[in-house]
Amino acid sequence: MGFSRCLPFFIVLLFGAFFFRIDLFQYSNFLTPKSPKNSNGYILNCSNESLVRTCKVNYSVAFEAHESSNASCPEYFRWIHEDLRPWKSTGISRDMVERAKDIVDFRLVISKGKAYVETYRRSFQTRDLFTLWGILQLLRLYPDRVPDLELMFGCGDIPVVVKHDYQGPNASSPPPVFQYCGHADKLGIIFPDWSFWGWAEINIKPWESMLEGIIEGSKKKKWKDRVPYAYWKGNPKVTPNRGDLMSCSVSHKHDWNARLYKQASSLGCTSFLNWPKETRHGFKHSNLEDQCTHRYKIYIEGRGWSVSGKYILSCDSMTLLIKPDYYDFFMRSLVPMHQYWPISATNKCRDIKFAVEWGNSHPHKAQAIGKAGSRFIQENLKMEYVYAYMFHLLREYAKLLKFKPEIPAGGVELCSESMACPEGGLRRKFMVESMVNSPSDTLPCTMPAPFDPPTLQALLETNENITRQVVMWQNEYWEALNKNQSSSHHH
Repeated sequence: MGFSRCLPFFIVLLFGAFFFRIDLFQYSNFLTPKSPKNSNGYILNCSNESLVRTCKVNYSVAFEAHESSNASCPEYFRWIHEDLRPWKSTGISRDMVERAKDIVDFRLVISKGKAYVETYRRSFQTRDLFTLWGILQLLRLYPDRVPDLELMFGCGDIPVVVKHDYQGPNASSPPPVFQYCGHADKLGIIFPDWSFWGWAEINIKPWESMLEGIIEGSKKKKWKDRVPYAYWKGNPKVTPNRGDLMSCSVSHKHDWNARLYKQASSLGCTSFLNWPKETRHGFKHSNLEDQCTHRYKIYIEGRGWSVSGKYILSCDSMTLLIKPDYYDFFMRSLVPMHQYWPISATNKCRDIKFAVEWGNSHPHKAQAIGKAGSRFIQENLKMEYVYAYMFHLLREYAKLLKFKPEIPAGGVELCSESMACPEGGLRRKFMVESMVNSPSDTLPCTMPAPFDPPTLQALLETNENITRQVVMWQNEYWEALNKNQSSSHHH
């Protein structure tokens, strides 16, 4: 893994053109969706300053793929249709796109298979950098298959387009904004977040290797041997919701079966690590692969959704999911009591205590929920499907455009050299590790049909009914407990 990165520059000069096409920074453990049958591959050439500056690169790769894939995409792909529904009848005009200019971080244009970006403001940390890197890898994976398009992207924690502002007979059409999470009262097009390609500031590796590490870490301790409590580690100061969770900590009066650990942080909704302290110590004590030690793990959002969701669900622990207001691109297809245990946002402590009591009394059922959650992530959130989701989302979005995409005057062409070569440290390392090295030899999975309204309504009602059933069990548990305590006081 380190050999090709450490290959001295003079060896490249010595062997000249023969070795010129070797990727100096290639990591052998990157998994492309399918091992290409063709021998065409990409290289990363950081030695040519002109190329790094201008992106005048010709990869000369061929994309030989079947028109369709026999595999069907995961169920959560159906939400693509729902996210785009506000523009289905009207289409998307240039005016709609331009009206988003003041509320987004960048404009992305894809033209003839190349990416161009016009930046309006820098996002927090490197969210924009790694999001654009991910899109660039998509174009390398499926060269010339992503249609020309123009879109606006906001990298913030919270969706910015309010649904109410665009309702009523005289309302204008909403601006289409790509973002990381959605909300029932907001409009937006949900896109995979930057951490799939790595989160350099807190040393979280690209998702492919991160998932492998968590799977291996979860094998270290069998479920029955794990700590029989609910675990959460994060910054409670982000929102009152998280502050309220800390009231469930163990005290001399109560043990709510929760083991909660504060970590002061300057990060936003996505924070679940101790930012200042861990920065000083290289994040040695916040290794996510080593956090699969409890039977139950708590998911709670911050200002918006939390990046931590996919890592928490991967552990084989039963996830206690505190009712979220926000959702990312895959969460809407999770089923309560199948892949997670639902926890009320307003009754956290009692709900957590009951969930843990129930799980410890029904270990096989609790373990099955934990494993189903992990299986959902491992089978449905492979990078193969993350790229497929991006591919289908962008294609469906492009179908709605009523104007010809244009490269803006301030647009800058992106290529792997211009993005990765100027970077250093973990940024460069994670870019290289997550780099797509060859085109896929097949097209992605087949896009599922949209929900018909009755099916969608039935799905939502089923989830609500399951959650109501859990609330009934909880109420019965607490009533019985209170009765027993009352009778014992009388005696």
